[in-house]
Amino acid sequence: MMPSILDLYRIGQGPSSSHTMGPVRAAQLFLARYSGTLPIRVTLFGALAATGRGHLTDAAVHEALGDRLSEIVWQPEVILPRHPNALRFELIQAGQPSDVWTVYSIGGGALAADDGLEEQTGSLYELTTMGAILQWCHDHGQPLWRYVETLEGSGLWGELQHRWKVMTAAIDRGVVVEGALPGGLKLERRARTFNLKARNAGNALLARGARLGTYALAVSEENAAGGEIVTAPTCGSCGVLPSVLRYCQETLGLTDIEILRGLATAGLIGNLVKTNGSISGAEVGCQGEIGTACAMAAGAAAWFLGGTPRQIEYAAEMGIEHHLGLTCDPVMGLVQIPCIERNAFAAMRALDCAEYALLSDGQHRIPFDEAVKVMLETGRDMSQAYRETARGGLATVPSAR
Repeated sequence: MMPSILDLYRIGQGPSSSHTMGPVRAAQLFLARYSGTLPIRVTLFGALAATGRGHLTDAAVHEALGDRLSEIVWQPEVILPRHPNALRFELIQAGQPSDVWTVYSIGGGALAADDGLEEQTGSLYELTTMGAILQWCHDHGQPLWRYVETLEGSGLWGELQHRWKVMTAAIDRGVVVEGALPGGLKLERRARTFNLKARNAGNALLARGARLGTYALAVSEENAAGGEIVTAPTCGSCGVLPSVLRYCQETLGLTDIEILRGLATAGLIGNLVKTNGSISGAEVGCQGEIGTACAMAAGAAAWFLGGTPRQIEYAAEMGIEHHLGLTCDPVMGLVQIPCIERNAFAAMRALDCAEYALLSDGQHRIPFDEAVKVMLETGRDMSQAYRETARGGLATVPSAR
């Protein structure tokens, strides 16, 4: 069973869904369980500890727990079996721990725990593979978004409208702000300059890349600055889908209703990856975040362009396939380099995937479901150094130090 696509589109503050949004929610749940005044010790494990400072995990946990936080213990070398992003809460009474709760931030702001916690709005989807859903579309003569509406109900559209407003607000804020992003890199925001160049670009090819880049950078930079964004499917990859949706709306003259149907289509694709693969950079590398975001945006764009369900599936498959093996190697543990640029490039690639799929009849050799399975296997085979620990790849080159 799969949960609502609204679980994939979470509204929250950046810079990281797994390192800030998830731990904040976990802290709030622990406080709800154990009210009072006893101090709380928090231990961060694995990737959550390795890049927690750069991702502002400590600041987020401190803000959530307030004066009850006694200390944060960092254990980057300890990887718990269920998921690399783990944290443990302990009440401290007479100097001794009690009421221990271990919880896992499994990606996109979602949580899981050994006591059965699975944060979701309910299991709605009995069909959990793209192949089965495509068969439903064929049997009923309906598009992918209609399958989503059939199970989610008409109330879905108001929720998606709210999320689209948050996405567009992030773009609008991001294209005007100047200055450096917070953190030791002192990385300068570039969305505003991209926007100016996009307006003045005389070459159509340059203008396309400049506009897509503008919107992707705007959202990603807002995320890096701790602004409000929508996970799509994560904070680190939140700029891809809004960029493609905004660009397609402007160039194709799409209505808001069409945008929302594109969001439903993209959400279904992301949900399938989350269910059968992973959207967690700590578990499978950046292929699970940027690759999934590209697949979601490619599927939406293919629908905007008049693609059939088979062509949409092909576009989404290419979004996964051509990001296989992509590492998660954030410089200084910040969601900035190479994360922000990757959003811009993935937005461009998403349109490429959609256009390529539309040139075909939708038939291709590797199905989407198999590509997702390979992505999960590839991520698990990947060295831990390349899975959001900042201990490999670009994070370790001399200029990064």
